Amino acid sequence: MAQITDKTRAEVREVVYEFFAEECETAIENIHDETNIISDLDGDSLMFLELIEIFKKKYNLNIELKTIGKFAVKNPVKTIGELIHMQMLIIEHENNIINM
Repeated sequence: MAQITDKTRAEVREVVYEFFAEECETAIENIHDETNIISDLDGDSLMFLELIEIFKKKYNLNIELKTIGKFAVKNPVKTIGELIHMQMLIIEHENNIINM
């Protein structure tokens, strides 16, 4: 588990925006928190898993994918902003996210 700081928030936002800009071949200026990952960017769940792995390595997280899956079923992510929020919760709470 990690403490969420303004620096962490900025890093996560930057990584998410850059990731989707590159993966979806769009200008980063076209991405904002309300951007729908599927309908606006043609994103998919594999991208989400890839992004989770990036953050697991970056923040040395100990969280199981099945835990994230269970949380995501109850708290679906549709937009970039929702994805960033979920990633902050994962960084902060790791496997305890399921108890939220």
